[in-house]
Amino acid sequence: MSTLILKTPENHQLQVTVTSLIIAGWAGRDRHHVEEHIRELEAIGVPRPSSVPLFYRLSAQMLTQADEIEVLGPDSSGEAEVVLIGTDDGMWVTVGSDHTDRRVEAYSVAVSKQMAPKPVAREAWRFDEVVGHWDRLTLQSFAIIGGEAVPYQAGTVAGLLDPRTLIADYTGGDSRLATGQAMLCGTLAVIGGIRPAEAFEVHLDDPVLGRRIVHRYTTKVLPVIA
Repeated sequence: MSTLILKTPENHQLQVTVTSLIIAGWAGRDRHHVEEHIRELEAIGVPRPSSVPLFYRLSAQMLTQADEIEVLGPDSSGEAEVVLIGTDDGMWVTVGSDHTDRRVEAYSVAVSKQMAPKPVAREAWRFDEVVGHWDRLTLQSFAIIGGEAVPYQAGTVAGLLDPRTLIADYTGGDSRLATGQAMLCGTLAVIGGIRPAEAFEVHLDDPVLGRRIVHRYTTKVLPVIA
């Protein structure tokens, strides 16, 4: 399990213990865009998924709010995703990164996702406050390369499955996550191809309520010893 401390819009601190971590893969609403992402990964040797969407179960302790993560070797990269968290007080929304080992991904997506921590931001919004204008939320990410923030992903979450549909697909009908469950809800196509970086920055913007959640983290590459 993993314990997260989230700041609410009212500046309260919400402590959440996550006991179940799910990553929704291939979660695009538009099958053309899903196919685009599949081909992106096929280009680096990743096999096509057996079905879409596909739900990967990970160790909950992979969630982290640290400013630095450690990865094995130089072949990992991040990607921005909406993160939903179930609590006794309803669902909360934040942003995170499905940081993934791309070399391992070439032979097993499930194993690759367990190879790197999953950074998550320190702020969250109530799901009920944004669900009415969900499709207007936007995701962005930047790869920090040579000290420069290079645009890496950008788009609205309208390109991804509605979270209630996604959750119901996973649970078999319930459109709300149970207390202690966290789900990364899919990602957007990458600008310029998948590549590693010294740091990643992920944004979730709500243009209707005029607010933003940002998380930036650096990657410390550990040597691969033969």
